[in-house]
Amino acid sequence: MDVRIYYEDTDAGGVVYHTNYLKYFERARTELFRSHGFSVAELAKNGFVFPVVRLEVDFKAPAVHDDLVSVITSPVRVGGSSVTLCQKIVRQNNGKLLVEGLVTLACISPALKARRIPLEIRQMLEANLEKVA
Repeated sequence: MDVRIYYEDTDAGGVVYHTNYLKYFERARTELFRSHGFSVAELAKNGFVFPVVRLEVDFKAPAVHDDLVSVITSPVRVGGSSVTLCQKIVRQNNGKLLVEGLVTLACISPALKARRIPLEIRQMLEANLEKVA
């Protein structure tokens, strides 16, 4: 997913405010599902909610106003009721890695009970697994 950095995304130092990267990660996860025919909103209506339960982020270099960045999202582990995704933000004009994170999502019901990830979603995630050293 591509993101243009706007002035509103930056802090007083002129770089992207750190929590905005989490918003970009969230959007990219939603777009990963959408690109494979799954609507996060429809999944929630059908009783499958995917909240973040663990997040590890390394900030390598700042993005600045008017940068065009890509958010790359790849599953690295699929469990029975959770998935861990590697997410990277890179500057498009030079490929520089800016932010890298591991995000674990749980599959739960609206009553906050763990649920197995639906088979069709599991298959999509497993088909796109990234090998991590």
